[in-house]
Amino acid sequence: LSPDCSFTCHYRCRALVRLDCSGPPGTGDEDDGTEQALEKDTNVDEPSEWEKTELDQAQVEQRIKEYNSQINSNLFMSLNKDGSYTGFIKVHLKLVRPVSVPATKRIPSVQAGRPGPRTQGVKRRTSFYLPKGTVKHLHIFSHTRASEVIDALLRKFTVVDNPRKFALFERSEKDEQVYLRKLADEEQPLRLRLLAGPSEKVLSFVLKENETGEVNWDAFTLPELHNFLRILQREEEEHVRRLRHRYACCRQKMQEAL
Repeated sequence: LSPDCSFTCHYRCRALVRLDCSGPPGTGDEDDGTEQALEKDTNVDEPSEWEKTELDQAQVEQRIKEYNSQINSNLFMSLNKDGSYTGFIKVHLKLVRPVSVPATKRIPSVQAGRPGPRTQGVKRRTSFYLPKGTVKHLHIFSHTRASEVIDALLRKFTVVDNPRKFALFERSEKDEQVYLRKLADEEQPLRLRLLAGPSEKVLSFVLKENETGEVNWDAFTLPELHNFLRILQREEEEHVRRLRHRYACCRQKMQEAL
């Protein structure tokens, strides 16, 4: 558990994790405050302008040329002979809950007397929070669906949670307001990227928890539930500590004024 940013990690994974979170608690919360201020009036139902736009082959080719001329990287889109096209999308992972990854421990075989080393795999799962601001680029086809993008992201991070626990959102900014729309499983993110252009303010993709109402706690394993309880306890202790600190500062200022 990092003392600066409260990042929780399995002790065996600690050496593999690199964080850029130096500084006292609270210094990294400014962006979150701005984001929450923008998103407090979020309209998640309003469809985007390009959602129902249809393009013929010539228009697709023209759009790809315009798109490639506007980007400053090598993440170009390419038109294929069959009329499909390929390109890159950038997905921001903004997950509030921890995710589970496999942790396989190798133990010696109990069978003795046989030549050569023999080992046996024990399947285990480890839960941890993804670092804040995690971003992933994916190279996909024009016909790749949103559900397939979620599957690919989970494979990239070796997450073993059910893909139905996550949803891909379309995010846009307009008139100092943020609009979020959950993509249907059959929607094609690269097509939306082409129609919207390369601007992240006009359109970006966000992976979040799939909020479908009450959490079905029966879907989690016992180790996951125990880990959630430990995480909740740590969050509660940290919240109480910050609250006491705030009141202590206020009390000190009033005593100085007296």
